[in-house]
Amino acid sequence: MALIALTADTRVRAGVLDVASHMAGPADGPPVLLMHGFPYDIHTYAEVAPRLAAQGCRVIVPYLRGYGETRFLNDATPRSGEQAALGADLLALMDALAIPQAVLAGYDWGGRAACVVAALWPERCAGLVSFNSYNIQDIARAMVPDTAENEHRLWYQYYFHSERGRAGLAADRRGLCKLLWKLWSPTWAFDDATFERTAAAFDHPDFVEVVIQSYRHRFGLVPGDPAYADIERRLAAQPAITVPCITFDGIDDGVRPPAEAAAHARRFTGPRAHRWVPGVGHNMPQEVPQVFADAVLELIPALQKAP
Repeated sequence: MALIALTADTRVRAGVLDVASHMAGPADGPPVLLMHGFPYDIHTYAEVAPRLAAQGCRVIVPYLRGYGETRFLNDATPRSGEQAALGADLLALMDALAIPQAVLAGYDWGGRAACVVAALWPERCAGLVSFNSYNIQDIARAMVPDTAENEHRLWYQYYFHSERGRAGLAADRRGLCKLLWKLWSPTWAFDDATFERTAAAFDHPDFVEVVIQSYRHRFGLVPGDPAYADIERRLAAQPAITVPCITFDGIDDGVRPPAEAAAHARRFTGPRAHRWVPGVGHNMPQEVPQVFADAVLELIPALQKAP
C-alpha cells in the first residue's frame, strides 16, 4: 500500500509560534486536534486523520515546536520543550483557530500537551484520548529512582542530560531516532520509507535544542522558560483531569510499561475508560490507526452536546 503523505497546508501564528498543520474534513465539523510525540511527526496520524475526516470531523494535526515546518516567531524565545510550553502551544493554536472546545488526542509529548490543557483548561476539552494515561510530569519527584527494569528503558533521557548526548543527537538524528522507534515498538514492522517520511521533520533547526531542554527540564536539571512559570506551578500540584477520557497502554510499549496505568487512575476524576492494547508499542496511532480513530469518535458526542 502506498504511503499517505500529509501536507502541512495551513500556517497559523499562535502564541510564540508560526504553527504548520495538516487539516482535513469539513470546516464546520466537530474539531479534533491530534498531537504527535517524540521522535515522530504529523505522519503518526496519516491513517487516523482521513478516517476522522470521513466521519465529518474537522481534523487539525500540528507540528510541535521544534519539528517540521513549525517555526518560532522570535529568535530570542527560549527553545524550551517543557510540558508547560507544549500545553500553552496547544491552547494558543485553539485560540488562533477560534476553536472554543475540541476533542484532544495524543501520545508522548503530544499526549502531554493534551493532558495539560484538559487538566488546566477543562472547558476547552470536551474529551481526551491519551496514550499512557496521565501524562503530566511530576518534576518534584523526578529524582526518585524507579525499578531497575524501568530505569534501563530511560537510557536515552539520561544520555540527553550530557553534552555527549547533545552532540550525539546533533550528529545522527536519524540513526538515534530510528533506534528509538525499534526499541519502543518492537512488534511494529515499519519500513525505511515510513521512517524517512517522518525523519525530515527532525531537520528543523531547533529540534536538538528543544529535545535536549525537554529531557533536562523534566528532571529539574535546567530552568524552564519564565513565560510558563505559572503553568508549571499549577502542574506541580498534579491536577486532576475531569473531562471524559479514553486512555490506552500498549502491551509491548518499550518506554512506559502498562503496569504503571493503575497508579494513574486517581488522577482522573471524570468518566474514564482505560484499555490495554495487545501487540502495540509506543506509537499507537500509527500502529493501530483504526483503534485510535474509533476512540476519538467515541468522544465526539460529548463535544456535540457541549454548550
